[in-house]
Amino acid sequence: MTDLSGKTVLITGASRGIGEATARVFAAAGANVALLARSRSALIALADEIGDRALPLACDISDPAAIEGAVKAVEDRFGAIDIVINNAAAIDPISRMETADIDAWSKLIDVNIKGVFYMMRHVLAGMKARGGGTVLTISSGAAHSPIEGWSAYCTSKAGAAMLTAMLDHEERENGIRAMGLSPGTVATQMQREIKASGINPVSELEWSDHVPPEWPARALLWMCTGDADAYLGQEISLRDEGIRRKAGLVT
Repeated sequence: MTDLSGKTVLITGASRGIGEATARVFAAAGANVALLARSRSALIALADEIGDRALPLACDISDPAAIEGAVKAVEDRFGAIDIVINNAAAIDPISRMETADIDAWSKLIDVNIKGVFYMMRHVLAGMKARGGGTVLTISSGAAHSPIEGWSAYCTSKAGAAMLTAMLDHEERENGIRAMGLSPGTVATQMQREIKASGINPVSELEWSDHVPPEWPARALLWMCTGDADAYLGQEISLRDEGIRRKAGLVT
């Protein structure tokens, strides 16, 4: 088991799904966990479960001032942020471009691209001052292939993937480890929303076709180790059997 005792991880979208599973996995590895999401009640329940090493912070990541305040609160509580997991993301609107709601489309971009940038922007100075840090961003196959009804989501994930590549390009020499994780389809609330849309082949998948959220959570933990350094600046896919094996998900 990877030992992260004394390290602090900040996780966005921590109230459910991959973020919630990641909080539990990293806490079990000994890390302090800063839990960010809009749903304060869900965060408090998770923090109560984890204990004193958890800090729940209600935060709208599309608001740069809110992210700046959250980062300061984490640093005030734990002294440093060693790892960031950019997990929070929206899927709505699921709609063909000709009928997509313009305001909803714009809001998704605010969360899925701008929120990732704001977080990277506000943690960089502290990480560099301490000699480095790890920034992991949840990506998707949608970053690289068009999917009917997902113009906003595909565009946003492509943008987040480029932000990850840019962070690596500009800051690797300063000790910043930046990588993306494409987890495939995961059994979360987002898949229920996709199923309900009925728009594209992804909506036709059965619940049993999706991997459990603990899989990407455990892969993210592995990505914080030196064993993953060969993938710096890249996007790792959990569809790759070799990656699953390296992350300890299969034998």
